[in-house]
Amino acid sequence: MKKSNTLDILKNAFFLEQQGKNLYQKAMENAQSDKVKVFFQALIDDEKEHMDILVKQYKAYKKNKKFVAGQYENNSESDVAPSILDDSLKEKINAAGFEATAITAAISFEKKAVDLYGSRAKEATDVEEKKMYKWLSTWETTHLNKLIDLEESLIEKVWNDNNFWPF
Repeated sequence: MKKSNTLDILKNAFFLEQQGKNLYQKAMENAQSDKVKVFFQALIDDEKEHMDILVKQYKAYKKNKKFVAGQYENNSESDVAPSILDDSLKEKINAAGFEATAITAAISFEKKAVDLYGSRAKEATDVEEKKMYKWLSTWETTHLNKLIDLEESLIEKVWNDNNFWPF
């Protein structure tokens, strides 16, 4: 990709992270359960970290036309399903309420982030840019998988609660 687009890509990435953070913030504020609030707070914290990284890289690239080295080798691939995503959390979420709607919307944000970061990781020529986008893609894939798992459980919960099993 042309270097002139690098700053725009970083701005768009920041915007995606901010949208996700705002959605998680609203979901946390509306959550009835402390356990659900903790779940959304963890996602908020991750998105803030990503935003900080993107701002740092934006400033560095704008000034020097280079990405700065970061701690991107320590990625989250091993963080598949944290203990917070257990059955007790799933039971605390209102499957037909705002929290579930926020989870569905968040899946869309996370998919966009995974696509953006994954494509940038492949296209980037700057070694540090490539590492950063690969790291971000891994994190957002982890978020996406958590949210999809949660959404699937909530759908099943609604089906069970409403005896919607035609067989």
